[in-house]
Amino acid sequence: MSHPPSDVALLDVLALEQLDRDLHRSRVLLEEPHPLYGGQVFAQALLAAAASVPQGRLPHSAHGYFLRPGDSGRPVVFAVERDRDGRSFSARRVVARQHGEVILNLSASFHEAEADAPDEAGIPVPVAPGTLEVSRPHRLVGVEQRLVHQPHVTWPTQAWMRCLEPMPDDPALHAAVLAYLSDMNTGLGSLASSRHRDLSTLDHTVWFHRPVRADLWMLMDLQARAVSEGRGLYTGAIWTEDGVLAASLAQESLYRLRKG
Repeated sequence: MSHPPSDVALLDVLALEQLDRDLHRSRVLLEEPHPLYGGQVFAQALLAAAASVPQGRLPHSAHGYFLRPGDSGRPVVFAVERDRDGRSFSARRVVARQHGEVILNLSASFHEAEADAPDEAGIPVPVAPGTLEVSRPHRLVGVEQRLVHQPHVTWPTQAWMRCLEPMPDDPALHAAVLAYLSDMNTGLGSLASSRHRDLSTLDHTVWFHRPVRADLWMLMDLQARAVSEGRGLYTGAIWTEDGVLAASLAQESLYRLRKG
C-alpha cells in the first residue's frame, strides 16, 4: 500500500481557490500512481457548495455520482449551481471537471439548525479506540485510524477514525472532513466473494444528522446489503465516541472480478 507524504496537511489538500463566483479549483496536488481518491473530490465539492449558501446553513445530505477516474496530478475545477434558497433549506449542484470532462456530479442540501431530538440508537461496538492499535489509512492524509478486530474480512468494516490536525470551529469544514473519511473503507469487505474484486465507487451518499467534530474519535460501521449485476451496495453509520449517531451513508460500487 502507498501513503502520501506525512508532511502534507489535510486542510491544505481540501482547500479551494476561488476563481469566480461559484467557481473553484483545488490547490494542492498529491501525485500518485492511482486515480484521485474519491472521498477527496466529494469533500471538496461539498466545500464548494457550502461556500455559496447563506450563513448558518449546514449540509444535511450529499449525493455524488463518480463518472470518470480523477487524475491525481491535475487540479480539479468545481462549478456550483444555486438551484434554490428557501426559508430554511438551500439546494446546490456541483460539477467537478478535469481535462474538460466531468469526473463527479454532486447534489447537496443545506439546512438551518433547529431544535434537536434525542437519539434512541446506541453505539454498536463497545470497544474504545484507546484500546486498539493505531494504523495509517491507505492514501489518506492527516488521519488516524484504529481498526476493530474483525477476522475473516478482506477490508475493514469497523474502524475508529479522526483528523489529526488542529481544526477551526467551522462546522461545514468538519462535515467535509467527515465526507472525506466516509469513502475510506467498504462494507463489501465482509463478503467472502470480495477478494480480487474491483470495488470502484459508482455513487456515494452521506446524511449528516448533526454537527460533529472530525478531530475527535468517530466509529465507522459498515454493512454489505446486496450484490447483483456486477454492482455491490453497502450502508453504514458514523458514531461519536459517546454513542451519538452523527451520520449515515450508502455506497454502490462496481463488483467485478479483476482481469487476470
